[in-house]
Order: sequence, then structure tokens, then C-alpha cells
Amino acid sequence: MTVAIVDYGSGNLRSAAKAFERAAADAPGRPRVEVTADAAALARAHHIVLPGVGAFVDCMTGLSRLPGMVDALRERTDAGVPLLGICVGMQLMATTGEEHGVHAGLGWVPGRVVPIPSAGHLRIPHMGWNEVEPCRDHPVLAGIGSGTHAYFVHSYTMVPDDPGDVLAVTDYGGRMSAAVGRDNVLGTQFHPEKSQRVGLALISRFLAWRP
Repeated sequence: MTVAIVDYGSGNLRSAAKAFERAAADAPGRPRVEVTADAAALARAHHIVLPGVGAFVDCMTGLSRLPGMVDALRERTDAGVPLLGICVGMQLMATTGEEHGVHAGLGWVPGRVVPIPSAGHLRIPHMGWNEVEPCRDHPVLAGIGSGTHAYFVHSYTMVPDDPGDVLAVTDYGGRMSAAVGRDNVLGTQFHPEKSQRVGLALISRFLAWRP
């Protein structure tokens, strides 16, 4: 088994790769973790990870500049391969992002990525540990219950068209998406690789997920 972490120049790949390698070491079959910018590598991947740090448009541009990568992502997700988007990687799953103008996303989870509403004394970006509250059951989020905290860093939030695509929320001057998904694609606004025990457990469940 192979887990492909897509490298499109967004940064923060080493910490993500280390977390997935640690979880894979204890997973059945000991999946191999591959950080790759090669679209052809996705053809042999059993799980795909789309990380992301920075502005929506920059990340989407970086992804689009990799020959064949967007098409490969669409082909593999259409084939049912589980995909996890992290932070801006989750936001890229939306229809559009509204950072520095309106830009097209991948459209897997119809919706918009919009600025976090200003909430008086609360600082933007939303940075640090915050509670994650599940909205509906999902096997990858099975270990997250009320009172669970995860690590966030973001100034924009995803608003799905269908509220049923919101799997978990967090509160920062108002409720925002903390996890979204439909079918075989899943996204977390928080960073599992920075969320210590909770994040490592989530990664392990993702590696075991067979939608």
C-alpha cells in the first residue's frame, strides 16, 4: 500500500510526512508514505493526502502547474480512492475561494471559502488549539468527541452549500467548519500532524478507511 502526499510547493510537508510515517509504521500492511509532485505516482496510491499552507489562489496555482496533477486527482477520487485535505488542502476541495479575488477550486465539496468573520477581540488568523465538535458520524473522526481539541492556523473558512457536508465544527466568534466531506473525500481545517495524540489517531483511522 502507498500513501501519496502531494507536493505542490505549499510547504509544511516534512511535518505531515513524519506524522503519516509514524502512523503507517503501526498500520496493517505498513503502508509506504511517498511525498510526490509526479501525477503518475497517484495511479499506484491507495490513499492520497492534499496538504496546504498559504493563500487559496497560490495553492491552487501551484497544484495546477504540476503536469497532469489536477486530472490525476480527479481520476483517482472518481475511482473511489480515499483523499484527505488538510487546512488549505481542505479549502481547495470547495467550488470557489474568495482570497485575493474569486478563484475556482476542485469542486469536490460544493461551497465557498470566505474570510473568517471579524469577532471583536478575537485575532485573525485563528491560531492555536480549539475544540472540535462533531456534527455527524464519520469513521475517520470516530475518536473525536465533545471536548476534543486540535490545532488550527487559518484566516479563511469553508462554507459548504450542503450543511450535511459539514462533519465537525469549531467556535471562534461563531461556528465554522472544522471538518467536511462527502463520499471518499474528507478535509480537516485543523492540522492533524500538529494535533499530537488526537491527530495521530485520526491519521491512523484515515489509513484504515475504505469508503
